[in-house]
Amino acid sequence: MSDDLPLTHEDIAEITAILENSGYRELDLSTRRFHLRLARGDGDDAGFTQEWQWAGASGAAEASTESAEADPDAIAAPLPGTFYHAPQPGAPPFVQPGDEVGPETVVGIIETMKLMNPVHAGRSGTISEVIAPNGAMVAKGQALIRLNR
Repeated sequence: MSDDLPLTHEDIAEITAILENSGYRELDLSTRRFHLRLARGDGDDAGFTQEWQWAGASGAAEASTESAEADPDAIAAPLPGTFYHAPQPGAPPFVQPGDEVGPETVVGIIETMKLMNPVHAGRSGTISEVIAPNGAMVAKGQALIRLNR
C-alpha cells in the first residue's frame, strides 16, 4: 500500500474494527478520489486484507468522469457502483453504437453492494457512444452512454 492513500492507517484500523464487530465480511468504499476494499480472510483468527486505488487508476477514460448534467444527450448513472456493458462476462453487450432504444431498454447494469441494478435508457433514441468503460467505477449522475434523439 502506498502512503498516498487519502485515509490514514488509523482511519483504516478504525474501519476494520467496526467491521470486526459486525457480520460483514467485506467493505467496498468508493469516492470521487479513490476506491478502498477491505475483506475478512477465511478462518476465525484471520485478519483483513486491503486494496485501494485512485479513482482514475482503473483504466477509465478521463471522459468517463463527466457529469451527465453537462451533456443533455447522456444517460446518467442512477447510483454509484461498477458499470457493466453486458449481463455476464462473455455475453454480448446490452447496447452498441447504432442501436435503437426505447425508454425501458436496459443499456447496462451497475453493481452496488453485490446487487445488480439495471440502467434503463429513459427515453427513445439511437446509441451514439458508450462513454463509461466496462467494469469502471462510476459515480451517481456520471455520464454512461450518449444517446442521439
